[in-house]
Amino acid sequence: MKSEAMLPVDRIVIGITGATGIPYGMKALELLKEWNVETHLVVSRSAEKVIAYETDFSKETLDLLADRVHPVGDIGASIASGSFKTLGMLIAPCSVKTLSEIASGVTSTLLTRAADVVLKERRRLVLMVRETPLHLGHLRSMLAVTEMGGIIMPPVPSFYTHPATIEDMVTHSVVRALDLFGLEGRMPRRGDT
Repeated sequence: MKSEAMLPVDRIVIGITGATGIPYGMKALELLKEWNVETHLVVSRSAEKVIAYETDFSKETLDLLADRVHPVGDIGASIASGSFKTLGMLIAPCSVKTLSEIASGVTSTLLTRAADVVLKERRRLVLMVRETPLHLGHLRSMLAVTEMGGIIMPPVPSFYTHPATIEDMVTHSVVRALDLFGLEGRMPRRGDT
């Protein structure tokens, strides 16, 4: 019998940090569930506080959207190992602190360790960085992550889609981010979001 790490499965790690934008991570989990993609969630301590500020949901409600939830302090979790196969990791939203840890190779939590593993295994890492304006240190961290193979994708609203609600804008940004993981056939056409 094959171990869980060896089974061929579409699986993505979702990281949620304390930057503003918790609905981006929530929408990613909702969409991936609809598309039958296995999700592994890790939430920073700061994000646990921001959830209460930005949503009407609890951390427990957020956890129910994921197939598996990993405590941020569990550095022995499956997502901390390169032998655990995934399509990669989406961090939505991504704080500058998290961006900077990834850029420097510092892995103080499971969230940044999982991102480091994704980079070392040459898998897809997409960071929906939430910060503005940017100073030179932020830009250098973005450059470093990009040079390592990561993708910096700030959630920028598009108005050509004529969004009717904030949720429309969130969904469009998240679909664009998930598009980077090669989930063709499961995702709506670009014009549908």
